[in-house]
Amino acid sequence: MAPPADDRATGPDERRIEHVLRTETPHVLGALVRRFGRFELAEDAVQEALFVASRRWAAEGLPDEPRSWLIRVGYRKMVDLIRSEQAARRREDEAARADPVLVDPTQPGPAVVDRDDSLQLLLLCCHPALSEVSQVALTLRAVAGLTTGEIAHAYGVPETTMGTRISRAKRTLKEAGARFEIRHSDDLSARVTAVMRVLYLVFNEGYTATAGDALTRPDLTTEAIRLAHLLRALLPRDPEATGLLALMLLTDARRASRTDRDHELVLLGDQDRTRWNQHQIRQGRALIEQAWALDRVGPYQLQAAIAATHTQASTSTETDWPQIAALYLWLERLQPSAPVRLSRTVAVAHAFGPRRGLALLDQFEREHGLTDDPLVAQRARAVRAHLLERVGEHDSARAEFRAAAALTANGAERRYLLRRARPNASPGDPAH
Repeated sequence: MAPPADDRATGPDERRIEHVLRTETPHVLGALVRRFGRFELAEDAVQEALFVASRRWAAEGLPDEPRSWLIRVGYRKMVDLIRSEQAARRREDEAARADPVLVDPTQPGPAVVDRDDSLQLLLLCCHPALSEVSQVALTLRAVAGLTTGEIAHAYGVPETTMGTRISRAKRTLKEAGARFEIRHSDDLSARVTAVMRVLYLVFNEGYTATAGDALTRPDLTTEAIRLAHLLRALLPRDPEATGLLALMLLTDARRASRTDRDHELVLLGDQDRTRWNQHQIRQGRALIEQAWALDRVGPYQLQAAIAATHTQASTSTETDWPQIAALYLWLERLQPSAPVRLSRTVAVAHAFGPRRGLALLDQFEREHGLTDDPLVAQRARAVRAHLLERVGEHDSARAEFRAAAALTANGAERRYLLRRARPNASPGDPAH
């Protein structure tokens, strides 16, 4: 129950409430799924509990034990949902006989178990009965707390389409009889690839937010890194799990330098590298060395190697761009995707000149239609704008900057691109 009103009645800061709700969501969901074994209902119960909390806490203040508060409210919401299922009367009766709280809801709720269910919940969501896209979408929604709109943007589909996909995934889990505990007989390796993809997407959403006024969402990057640590602890000999964690640490190390004191975007070439997090860089470099020693190379290791190469240069001009271009070529062969092709274009432009970069960008546009791909259309135009600017085609560059600005919902990115579209703007660096 929520605490009685006291000197906190003016309400905690809205962002603090949002942070607590996002942080506690996987723990609450895990507790309900472990107790009831009904993921599809538990997720609905948690959403209702979060809604109640957001209203009550704003008025009454945060309770002393937010997780316990949410679990107890979610538990009672779960009871209501089970009781409302006419088709599940037999299951309700059986559960009621086994649990007196279902008969008498005035009884205390479940004891709070002090354990982290986040990774277990991720593995459940990555059930082999689901397609990989559904696995990723469901876990982004249930574990990471991304909105349906944010997930839809990551996949370049309408929000209604993604909402339907998530609902279908929950029904599939129910029909498959998916259990919360992963048994030894389960194919763990079949789920790990999807889990890594989920963590990668959560990190990217935090590193450059889909929408909003701020460039980043540190709560998401921090959560992705925490879960990547858990995954590597589970699979210490998996080079890609190690590579993924290294990639996140090395990339996140630049976070403090990516915006100025006015919270405006600062591109990679203009960043103050003394502000890069050296502790994360040392951790990331050590991890990538360990991953290379495991004699199996994958996409996350290669991206981590690229990030490590950036950290080896004390200034932008000292960056070994030919090596980065070669690593991106290797990555493209393993993972021929639009984001990789666009990043390779940037590396080639730095290593061999902007005209070589424009030629490669034109080739990719003809063969793969980058500006028609919702995943990279905005960045493709921004990269072209920077390259056109570097070869002296300023009018065309400004037009591309304006087109790129129209395609982003992130306020910091949009403001930067519109500044670049002004006459006499100084040349920039497309890699950020």
